[in-house]
Parts: sequence; C-alpha cells; structure tokens
Amino acid sequence: MSARKQLQLGVVGYGNRGVIAQRATAADGHSAVTAVYDPHPPAQERAREFFGPDIRIASNLEELADLDAVFITSPDDAHAEQAVALLKMGVPVFVDKPLAITIEGADDILAAAYQTGTKLYVGHNMRHMPVMRLLKQVVDSGRIGEVKAVWCRYFVGDGGDRFFKDWHAERAHVNSLLLQKGAHDIDVIHWLAGGYTRRVSAMGSNVVYNQITDRHEGQGKRLVRDWLNREKNWPPLANTGMNPVIDVEDISMMTMQLDNGAYGTYNECHFTPDYWRNYTVIGTEGRVENFGLGDDGVVRIWDKRTVFKERGDEEIPIPTVEGGHYGADPALLAEFLRFVREGIPTETSPVAAREAVAAASLATSSMRGNGSAYEVPALPDEVRSYFDNGQVRNTQI
Repeated sequence: MSARKQLQLGVVGYGNRGVIAQRATAADGHSAVTAVYDPHPPAQERAREFFGPDIRIASNLEELADLDAVFITSPDDAHAEQAVALLKMGVPVFVDKPLAITIEGADDILAAAYQTGTKLYVGHNMRHMPVMRLLKQVVDSGRIGEVKAVWCRYFVGDGGDRFFKDWHAERAHVNSLLLQKGAHDIDVIHWLAGGYTRRVSAMGSNVVYNQITDRHEGQGKRLVRDWLNREKNWPPLANTGMNPVIDVEDISMMTMQLDNGAYGTYNECHFTPDYWRNYTVIGTEGRVENFGLGDDGVVRIWDKRTVFKERGDEEIPIPTVEGGHYGADPALLAEFLRFVREGIPTETSPVAAREAVAAASLATSSMRGNGSAYEVPALPDEVRSYFDNGQVRNTQI
C-alpha cells in the first residue's frame, strides 16, 4: 500500500472515544472517515454533525468490509465480537483499550488476526506519553540497574463523573475498572519491568459510590462532557444522576509477580481529589519516580544512599509535546496509520495488550473472591511469535 494513499476509514461506536478517528484524519492529511457504524440514533446524529450529512451510516459491520481500516471505539464488552468479525473480513482494526474484558475475548481477537493475517493494533497510547517514555529511557539506560519492582498509584479524581454515571459502572460492560482504566497501567508496568504477569492477586470494593441513591433511569447514548463538573460534583458523595446499576469497584489494589522475577503493584482509586498517575520503578542500583504527567512535572532519580531527599539525586523535566493525552494521541494515531500503510513495527503490542487484559481479568476474579492468587496462562508460542515478529509470518522451515 502506497505511503501516500488516502485511507478510507470507518468508526465502530461513535461515543466518547470516537474522537480519536477525527484526530487521526485531521493530523494525517491523507485519510478520511467515510463510514460510521453505531446502532444508536444520537451517535449517528453526532457523526453527521461532525463529518457532514453525506457520511455513510452503516447498518451492520459487513458494510465496512470495503474500508482500509476501522477504529473500534464501542463499549468494552463489544470489542471482541466486533474485532473478530472485521479481522475475518480482512479489515485492519484499531481496537481501543482494553482489547477485551476477558482473557477468552482477547485470545479470540489475537487468534483471528493470526489466522487471517489481518493487521491488528491496540490503542495503548500511554506508551507514547512523554513522561512514560522518559521513565523508560532512564530504565533502559541502566541508571537504576535491573528492575525488580514497579509500583503504580492511579488517582482517578474524576472517577464519579467518568465511570459511575454510564455503562462503565456495570460489570456486564467492563468486567471491572481494572480493565477499563487499569489496562493502560498494567501494560506500562510490564513495559517498564520487561516482563509479563504470571501470578496475580487483588482486593477491592465499592466503598463510596454505592452510597449514592440518586440514580438516573437510563438517558440514552450520552457523552461524559454532558455531566462532568469538577466543582459541582465534589466531594464524591455530592454526585447525583448515577448509573442505575453500579456493581464495579471504586477502589482496587492488585499485586503481580512477573515472569522475569520482578514484582508490580497497581492501586486505583476513583474518589480522590486529584487526577494523575504516579509510577515508582526500583532497580538493583536506584529508583526513578514521576511527579506529574505533563510539562509541569518532573522525573526524579535516586541512585545514591541517603535518608529523605525530596528531589532525588537528579531531576529531569518532562518534555512538552502538543496533543491529547500529553502528546500521546498524535503519535499513537500516526503510528497506526503508518502500520496500515507500510506494516512498520509498532511501539504498541497486541501481545502486551492481551497480557494486560489477562492480569486484570484474573485480578478481578481474585478481588471478588477471597484474594487468592491466580496463575496467568501464556499465549501459544506460535501466536506470540507472530506478533513479536511484527505480524509477519516466519517462512523459514
């Protein structure tokens, strides 16, 4: 496929995350969204408002078979069925994270891509965030030695607004927020540590939002921007208009043992006042930690013995990069379109996306049980090798 070819793109699920297709075409200049599939009339109307009245509104997935690639930005529980169908039609797909809400669903997607040879890409944009790339550079430089532990604390300050007023609050759609939100962070923990989780346990519950009795009765296909209000909806128990069903946890804590001997922890809280992620990476010769996520933050390194030393032994500013998610979205979307056109190797990895789903899914089972540890099954060697090889089959005998 020519590097200059104008790609004809589609979107499946034109809700909160459908905007990424808009951003992709705006930045690319050689592609256009020409079709949208979403069975909900409000989503169809939004598509017409943005792309114009001539946008093709598909009535089923089969009508997208003529496209060069499709963005799947539907609710999480629909990813597996939709991705498998499109891959079997030979349509390259961008699947928004999480890849799926179960191990079985994720494995079905990878198997379909492997069997058909159709390109599969997963939207783990945090690998392109400047702060995460800076942490990775420090780790890869050897400055802190061999990584033995990665800790992540995720303060989800808008949790009540973003995840408890629509389908995100329901297990049927997300399994747990360890997948919807945690898939990003688990992937980064694996990336920084250089391994995948093979044993996991967790504890958590819904301790705040289950107390709110003001629930809506189902208000159609709305967007987060319709109700997000950081002043009005604080403190958390002041929230109103919650989803009729709330059966996911608002605080979760999981521990991971990786295949290379490293350990990880991930803590996610949806009722904090602040909204950011903090990573600590500890190696055999030091540690590195981020404070903030954008260009107003820093990464600090400790590699000399000391008592409390607030700013560490070196402090590195986080670079400024324009674009959504601190500059990650433009890089992610450009990488996807290059992958469709040229098949270039990518920073994101379908195998890594599956491993994040596997760890989060089994952590959810542990959390809803008695906290016991679960063993994470590995992918078949031939499937993992195919994706590790850049989705190119090894023809050597």
